[in-house]
Amino acid sequence: MLGTPTARILDEADERAVSRLLALDPVAACVIAGRVETAGTDPAVLGAPLWGIGGGGSLDAVCLAGANLIPFAAPGAERAAAVAFADRARRAGRRCSTIVGPASSVAPLWDLLAPYWGPCRDHRPRQPLMAIDGPPAVAPEPRVRPVGIAELDLLMPAAIAMFTEEVGVSPLRTDGGAGYRARVAELVRAGQSLAWMEKGEVLFKAEVGAVSRVACQIQGVWVAPAYRGRGIGTAGTAAVVEYARARIAPVVSLYVNDFNASARAAYRRVGFREVGQYASVLF
Repeated sequence: MLGTPTARILDEADERAVSRLLALDPVAACVIAGRVETAGTDPAVLGAPLWGIGGGGSLDAVCLAGANLIPFAAPGAERAAAVAFADRARRAGRRCSTIVGPASSVAPLWDLLAPYWGPCRDHRPRQPLMAIDGPPAVAPEPRVRPVGIAELDLLMPAAIAMFTEEVGVSPLRTDGGAGYRARVAELVRAGQSLAWMEKGEVLFKAEVGAVSRVACQIQGVWVAPAYRGRGIGTAGTAAVVEYARARIAPVVSLYVNDFNASARAAYRRVGFREVGQYASVLF
């Protein structure tokens, strides 16, 4: 790429070019791809601006600028994309709670934004991206099933506990948790929230939080503290993989903190393999 590119807000005319770019790595691009497949690239329908660099029917990088800032660049375009997206982000001001995506795109973007948006609350520069495209390698837990909307109140304490453990703050701090509850309910209604419940207690839960035609992404894996160390997380995740591959998408992915050795080992036992690297910056 010659010179310094300028990021522009994409519209419906760019949808084909966006799809071609995201197809370079469907697992890494799953979150953006799912949004675009559902809503297209018109910002009014997408619910957030999608920035892009490139022209002539071809794009080198995109960045979804919503509640999360999610960059994705073609190999070799990451640095130039970071310059363009950082310039646009600085001018717009920080409106996101997280920068997250492929580490090769997040790292240079955060380097440029840190002097303006820092310090962040947490920086996780190495989060292995793992995927499985076949049956799980361990027996799935048969009691893991989709959560019904009538079970939302039972699910919420587990969802709040998971979020607080993973993110480091409670989802109740913003609007009393109304937005988070609405998001959990949305996943339940879509059949993308699964759990093992016994006698009014959630032992295991997980969501399929992002879905495209090619891949989906498991998020929010959680085991009740009293039941940890018994293999429930491994068998439960295997059940989610089996369900997701049968009903949602042929490739199932997730990303995990590099320092969480036990979780990484459990996912490998299920059959996940590392296919890339994510990074997250939390505010």
